[in-house]
Amino acid sequence: MTTTSTEPGRFGRYGGQYVPEVLLTALAEIEAAYLRLKDDPAFRGRLEGLWRDYCGRPTPLYYAPQLSERIGCKTLLKREDLNHTGSHKINNTLGQGLLAQSMGKPRIIAETGAGQHGVATATVAALLGMECVVYMGEEDVRRQALNVFRMRLLGTEVRPVTSGTRTLKDAINEAIRDWMENVETTYYCFGTVAGPHPFPTLVRDFQSVIGREVRAQILAQEGRLPTHLMACVGGGSNAMGLFADFIETPEVKLIGAEAGGRGLTPGDHSAALGLGSYGVLHGAAQYVLQDEDGQVLPAHSIAAGLDYPGVGPEHCLLKDTGRARYETVSDVEAVRAFQVLAQTEGIIPALESAHAVALALRLAPEFTADDLLVINVSGRGDKDCAEVQDLLDRGLA
Repeated sequence: MTTTSTEPGRFGRYGGQYVPEVLLTALAEIEAAYLRLKDDPAFRGRLEGLWRDYCGRPTPLYYAPQLSERIGCKTLLKREDLNHTGSHKINNTLGQGLLAQSMGKPRIIAETGAGQHGVATATVAALLGMECVVYMGEEDVRRQALNVFRMRLLGTEVRPVTSGTRTLKDAINEAIRDWMENVETTYYCFGTVAGPHPFPTLVRDFQSVIGREVRAQILAQEGRLPTHLMACVGGGSNAMGLFADFIETPEVKLIGAEAGGRGLTPGDHSAALGLGSYGVLHGAAQYVLQDEDGQVLPAHSIAAGLDYPGVGPEHCLLKDTGRARYETVSDVEAVRAFQVLAQTEGIIPALESAHAVALALRLAPEFTADDLLVINVSGRGDKDCAEVQDLLDRGLA
C-alpha cells in the first residue's frame, strides 16, 4: 500500500501547508533544494560519510536475551542511543544542515523538547560553522538541564519560552515567529515528521536510514524479517524512520507507543492519535488534542520529547488505514520500563524510548515464541536520570 496521495505534501487528508504567505516561498525554496540534492551523488556521499564517520552508523541491532524472556519472543533493540549526541536526531540534523549550507543560509534555528534535537542541531551548526538558536520551553529547560548545557557548550544560544505550557508546542510557535522575521538568512531545522510540507517528507527520508539498516541487519542475523516493529511516537520521527522501509511489507506489524501521561483526561496526556481529532497545528492537518471550539489543549508526558498535542501526518494516515497500531503508555509504565531495561540489559533508555519498551512488556501475552520483535531505542537516558530519581524519591513513579 502507499501512504501518500497524488498531491505533493499530502498523506490522504493530512499534511499540507497551512502557513502565512511569507513562509510559502521559504518552504518552496527548501523543497526545491531537497528535490535537487536528495539523489545527487555528491550530497548523498557527504551525508552518508558523516553518518558513518561522525555518527557511528550503522547502529547495532542488539539481541536482548533477558528482555526477550520477559516479553516471550526474541527481541532485538535498534541502538539509536549509540549515535553521536545520543539519539536518532542527528540523522536528520546532518541532512538538513547540509541542505541549509547548500542554500547559503548562515543561520539555523530549531525547536526542542527533550533537548536531543536541540543538541543535534547545535552539533551540526558547530560542525558546519553556522550560527544557531534553539527555542525550548521553560519547563523543558528545567527538566533537561544537561542538554541545555550541552547546547550552550556547543556555541548555541538557547532561548527559553515562557508562554503557554512552556513545552514543545510553545517552542515551535516561537521558532516559527523567528523564521518569519529572518527568513532570508535563516533555515528552520524542523525536528520531526510534523509541520508543513516538505518537513514530514524530508525528515522521514533522512530518518529512514534506521529501517533500511534494520532490514539488512535482521536478514543477516536472523535470516528473516521481523514480525513486529515498535517505537515511541510524539511527533513521530524515530517511529517513521523505523517504519518507512516496511510500510509496503504488510506481514511486518507496525506498533507505536503514545504518551498516556498521568491519565486519559484532557491535559494529562499527549495521545493525539488515540484521543485527538482532525485539525490543523503548526502548518499541517493532523490529529490534534483540541476542545470543541478547536482550541489546542495542553499536553503532558513525563518524556519531554513526547509532550506534544499533535503528530506527524503520515502517522495519521497509517492509523486510519490500519497499517499501524498505536497504543498509549502511562508515565508510571514508562518509568518502570526505564528501570527494567537498565536492570535486565544494562541499557538506560531515554524516557521516550522507555514508552516503547513498556508497550512491549504490556503486550507480552500477544507474542508467540516464533515472533521476532524489534524495538527502536531512539535515545539514551542520561538526560532523564535526575528527573526519574526525583520522581522515585518523591514516590510519584
